[in-house]
Amino acid sequence: MGLMNSKEPENTNWKITIDFCSARKAVGVKEETWRLKSFRMDVFLMIRRKKMTIFTDTKETTSVHELKKIIEGILKIPPEHQQLFNKDNQLMEDDKTLQDYGLTSVTAKAQCPAPVGLAFRQDSGDFEPLELTPFSSPPDLPDVMKAPESNGQEQSS
Repeated sequence: MGLMNSKEPENTNWKITIDFCSARKAVGVKEETWRLKSFRMDVFLMIRRKKMTIFTDTKETTSVHELKKIIEGILKIPPEHQQLFNKDNQLMEDDKTLQDYGLTSVTAKAQCPAPVGLAFRQDSGDFEPLELTPFSSPPDLPDVMKAPESNGQEQSS
């Protein structure tokens, strides 16, 4: 009985694999395309305006307009009152995808998110110029916190 139970999960997994492959073949999708469409390709973004920074993630296939809607959900500023800029300060068009601007899962990772600039429409109807306040630098470590100079010899008391 123990032997029968140990084989059952193996056969079940095998059937699931066959069904998955059969489904892919039944709809006539190439394996490479199937893998790409079934795998979510996340891009990680650091959206900046003046002193404000928003970290978010989305898919490579997200349009610039959809990204503006994500920002609207956070800041309550409608998409038509937002301008987004890529790392080269090029204005991003609403109908293009993040991938069109080189923002992919390879270039925009969680440990190194891609920068996106944000500007708002002013009361005059014109957009403000893109302004990104540089991050501050931490102060130097006090001498007591620095590692002691080592010349290959240990100090003894």
